[in-house]
Parts: sequence; C-alpha cells; structure tokens
Amino acid sequence: MDISQRIAELKQQPGFKDNVGMILIHNGVVRNWSRSDRSPVTALEVTPDLIKIEELRQEYLKSEGIFDIIIEPLAGTFQPGDDLLFIIVAGDIRENIKPVLAELLDRVKAEALTKREIKAD
Repeated sequence: MDISQRIAELKQQPGFKDNVGMILIHNGVVRNWSRSDRSPVTALEVTPDLIKIEELRQEYLKSEGIFDIIIEPLAGTFQPGDDLLFIIVAGDIRENIKPVLAELLDRVKAEALTKREIKAD
C-alpha cells in the first residue's frame, strides 16, 4: 500500500474536512524472531479472511467519531521486514480514534489472520 496515496484519496472524500482531526496508521511488518520464544524466523505465511476483515471494518465504522477505516491485509509468504497489514483509521478526536485502532487491530489479528512461522532448521 502506498500510505501517502491512500491518505490523499481519503482527504478527497466528501465530509473529510468537517469530520477528521486525526488519522492513525498501523503498518505491521514481519519480525525475524518468534513472539513465543524469540527464536529466529526466516519467513511468515499469512492468510487473511477478507470477509471477516470487512465485517470488522463495518462494525468499527459505526463507532463514535469514526469517519473511515481502510484495512489492507497482504497474503502469501513474507520475509522479515516485509509489510503485512495496513490499517488506517480517520476520525474526529484521538479519544475516539485510538481505542478503535487498538481494538480493531487486536481483533483482526485474532479473528481474521492465519499465520505460520517458518523457522531455520
């Protein structure tokens, strides 16, 4: 995802200037170590559930102060340092936007992404 381009597109939406005072972005990348035991990881296989992701997006769009949410999950096999997941949340004030991004991110990762670490032999 070209984050700058997506933000520029977001800013062109009708109502943006009247409803947005903050944009928060999550850019998830592959780590070269496992979260469970910090052992080396050489690659990560990711399969997103696009239907579930859209259901979650629609649910959180109803939150107070939220103008729009963009979620772009990538699918395939990725190397450490590669981008995996982008989430952009635009809305009125930080008190409304920060919890939506945090909660949405946790739910997407728990409910809509399947990941398999590939470790060195």
